[in-house]
Parts: sequence; C-alpha cells; structure tokens
Amino acid sequence: MKFKLIISLVQDAYTDVVVDAARSAGATGATVITSVRGEGLEKKKTFLGLTVAGQRDMALFLVEEHRAAVILETICAAGEFLKEPGRGVVFQIDIEDAIGLEAQVKALKTSLEKDEL
Repeated sequence: MKFKLIISLVQDAYTDVVVDAARSAGATGATVITSVRGEGLEKKKTFLGLTVAGQRDMALFLVEEHRAAVILETICAAGEFLKEPGRGVVFQIDIEDAIGLEAQVKALKTSLEKDEL
C-alpha cells in the first residue's frame, strides 16, 4: 500500500474544521502541531517589536494514495483556502516507506474493498 503525506498550514480557528473534513473524506487520523509561524507574500506587521498575527497550526495526514486528492480538495474547501490570501495552504508529498500503520492498513483495505463494490 502506498501513502501520501498531506500537510496543511491553517489558521488555528479552522484547525478542527480541517481535521474533521479530512476524516470525513477518508483520513484515518491526524497529527496537529500548534503555534507554527511563517510568512507569506507580505511581511507580518509588528507593534512594539511583537508580531501582530493570528496563530497557525500544521495538520499532518498520512493517507492512502488513492484517497489523497479527494482529502486534499476537501481540506481546501473546508478551510476556505481560496477565499482570501493567507487563509491556509495544503499540499502533499509522496511517502517512500511507512512503518507502524498495521491497524490503519487493515481498516483502509476493508474500506477500499467496499468502495470497489
């Protein structure tokens, strides 16, 4: 079984929405790293040396490759990433090997078999 890693950088107010949407589209779990920092096209504004910006989270989803595109698009729609600049980013990368996913692999095989019927 082959996997993709979907990485979503999202405003913290939308993290739960994105994770729930990914699960509804077939993701079997997520890892969320809170309070990540980054800059886009425009430099962050500061006030007395402190950055004035909302917090961002990074949500990681290790998903079966056949479901990756749907999950990626679902995350984008749920987080409304195309609504305005800076709303969020989501992308995927190939995973060469993964260990420790035996329970997920069994569940995914069953789920994929049901999809084929």
